[in-house]
Amino acid sequence: MDNPITIAGTPMDAFHVCAFFDSRDEEYDALNPFYKQAIENGEKNFHIVDPALIDDHRARLEASGIRTHDCEACGQLEVVTWPEAYLDGEGSFNKDRMLAMVDRLTGSGRDAGFSRLRIMGNMDWAFGDTPTVPDLIAYEAEVNEIIERNRQPAVCVYDMAKLTGAMLMDVLRTHPLTLINGIVQENPFFISPSEMIKELDLRKSRAAV
Repeated sequence: MDNPITIAGTPMDAFHVCAFFDSRDEEYDALNPFYKQAIENGEKNFHIVDPALIDDHRARLEASGIRTHDCEACGQLEVVTWPEAYLDGEGSFNKDRMLAMVDRLTGSGRDAGFSRLRIMGNMDWAFGDTPTVPDLIAYEAEVNEIIERNRQPAVCVYDMAKLTGAMLMDVLRTHPLTLINGIVQENPFFISPSEMIKELDLRKSRAAV
């Protein structure tokens, strides 16, 4: 791929980013240029958002200069909601289903005509009533192998106010890059997916005793 990927003006040397924000304004200030770069490069954006905020999402893209109607019409922008991606018909998260979807989107199912697919997933769904955290962290670990193999960038957006200290550390340990305060950097807390899965299995076995 000839065009370097940048977020907030910083080149990315890995493909899986955890992005932490204190507000939606801060989020879009940092990520809209990333989305716009995709449009300018003839790439595709695939966004997973809160169904209650889908119109606001499109409006914020439009305000940044992205012609959302035209981009959606030609397939260069696809906006889906949590139930269409992360959650099944009963509102539950299925890790294996989501991994298969990401593999399809970034691999064999990637739309012809687009040199790259940029995924953004808003992760606020994980803080609802369904107890999803262990499966979510396992997903965040395992999806690294898919994203790196298919070499398509993915940004997981987290609201800092909703993260506990323990979950923050787990999220950090499953992403090779972080975006904090508008700065992208290599994540010193990142560990290999296999190591993280072993730790999650150990936690599960201890909890069962």
